[in-house]
Amino acid sequence: MKHKEEFEEFELGYQRRDLYNQEHLDILSESYLNILKVTGEDPEREGLLKTPRRAAKAFQFLTHGYHIKPEEILESALFKEDYRQMVVVKDIEIYSLCEHHVLPFFGKAHVAYIPNGTIVGLSKIPRIVDAYARRLQLQERLTTQIKDCIHNVLQPSGVAVVIEAQHLCMSMRGIQKQNSVTTTSEFTGAFLKNDKTRQEFMHLIGARLH
Repeated sequence: MKHKEEFEEFELGYQRRDLYNQEHLDILSESYLNILKVTGEDPEREGLLKTPRRAAKAFQFLTHGYHIKPEEILESALFKEDYRQMVVVKDIEIYSLCEHHVLPFFGKAHVAYIPNGTIVGLSKIPRIVDAYARRLQLQERLTTQIKDCIHNVLQPSGVAVVIEAQHLCMSMRGIQKQNSVTTTSEFTGAFLKNDKTRQEFMHLIGARLH
């Protein structure tokens, strides 16, 4: 697939690189143009002239997780280490799109594992969360995919994943409940078999330690 690199300058010389599939951008742009037309808008007015292209780029970014292999992210930073206590990465921000209405849901993921001779670089855990979140998703599936990925690659003594999220398909449309939060969880190994271990994890993700 052909991609075009685009750079955006920020203060202090920071650059962001986005990769876009040009063929898909053209298809998506045409689709968004038609959406504007059928809603009764005028795509030729100044404020909307570039909207189809912008929306196409945004959609590609929001679904770029399809082109990432989360297992390879973990495998790139595995280390042998005789540490066998709980490792917790909490308050990982998630932004995803509900596959039923293509509306956002967002919140936080809390992930823990108990090493069994192998640890992983801490930054890789948020990366795999993001890789799975940047797809059309269900919160339930997202929770399971994160758990399975860590379990399959690290083979730890246990994995725990909890996600808390708000869904705009519930607050912007449908039942229109503004403050409802959906919580999903997955546990394996020691977290599943040992109540004390699971309770310690739940305490840690709820505690203000910083």
